[in-house]
Amino acid sequence: MQDRQHQICTNCVMDTSDSKIVFDDDGVCDHCNDFYANVKPNWHTDEKGRAEMEAVVEKIKKEGEGKDFDCILGMSGGVDSSYLLHLAVKELGLRPLVFHVDGGWNSELAVHNIQVMIDKLGLDLYTEVINWEEMKDFQLTFFKSGVPHLDIPQDHAFVATLYNFANKYNIKYILNGGNISTECVRNPMEFLYYGTDMAQIRDIRKQFSTNKMETYPFSPVLKHKFYLRYIKGVQVVKPLNYMPYVKEDALKMLAETYGWTPYPQKHFESRFTKFYEGYWLPERFGFDTRRVQYSSLILTGQLKREEALEKMKKPAFNPETIDEEFKYIATKLGIKVEELNGYFTAPKKFYWDYKNQLSMFKTGAKILKFLGIERSIKR
Repeated sequence: MQDRQHQICTNCVMDTSDSKIVFDDDGVCDHCNDFYANVKPNWHTDEKGRAEMEAVVEKIKKEGEGKDFDCILGMSGGVDSSYLLHLAVKELGLRPLVFHVDGGWNSELAVHNIQVMIDKLGLDLYTEVINWEEMKDFQLTFFKSGVPHLDIPQDHAFVATLYNFANKYNIKYILNGGNISTECVRNPMEFLYYGTDMAQIRDIRKQFSTNKMETYPFSPVLKHKFYLRYIKGVQVVKPLNYMPYVKEDALKMLAETYGWTPYPQKHFESRFTKFYEGYWLPERFGFDTRRVQYSSLILTGQLKREEALEKMKKPAFNPETIDEEFKYIATKLGIKVEELNGYFTAPKKFYWDYKNQLSMFKTGAKILKFLGIERSIKR
């Protein structure tokens, strides 16, 4: 990456910490222009969207008749999955199997938020626990590699376990909390690379790991993007894209209805992600994920740019407790703080420094956009 003069978008808060960002003559970035040109015109949260959602829901219900549940919902404890669970049960009348993957980094708050939802909705929770020794080695492997995308061991496990379970028990519908409303701006790929690039995962493991990973749920992207979807008929449904979804309203409802407690930042239901996105990524690599999160809210009318800029003046981590966070992460990984600090100051590497399947991902994204499955390929 080459250094360039700092510039921030005049419309959102994305800036040149995204090395691929492009600005037009008015100083508006390509993230914004992509949203206005490709996403917003095709995003329907009105009666049209509601009608489309109702048609999908009726299909799910019909195919689920006589079964214990008609779909599966991955529950992280975050606001999106929590609100989706409420929506699915209370408003859409679905009967989801609530599925949680424990990667070893759940915060106490996440455990609380999941439990209050399950208890008050009278549902059962199925939890899949990832082998900690394998997860620990996998995460240390990524630290040793020097790349910024340290959350891949968690993310890959969550996605693969959910899809593998759906395939094993012939569940055809996966409810997903992903949404345009709070996620219409995507993280730059140089910092948060594809979590299912098996060529990259194998290369990094080959160089930095000796653990055989005999139980970790690996899943190549073609398995869940093509085989499970088009051969096995497993469909991912994102209900939050079919109706108005305002984050602050969702937070208020969850708190009042379930006693749900908000996190300081998106994705902070994981202790590791809190450390990684709050401290490691901005301090070691100079990228703050709040830029993506706030810019998404700005584009969808939920946050004023001036307010976002003011929020960005404060670090995402608490300077008074970061030493304790370092100690916690190091202890959990079975290493000394000095070793973790060594990874922090080690030479920086990126996805292009290892084998990868980027060309395949780009081709797939173009095909999905052409078919109308995805609205944008900006990343």
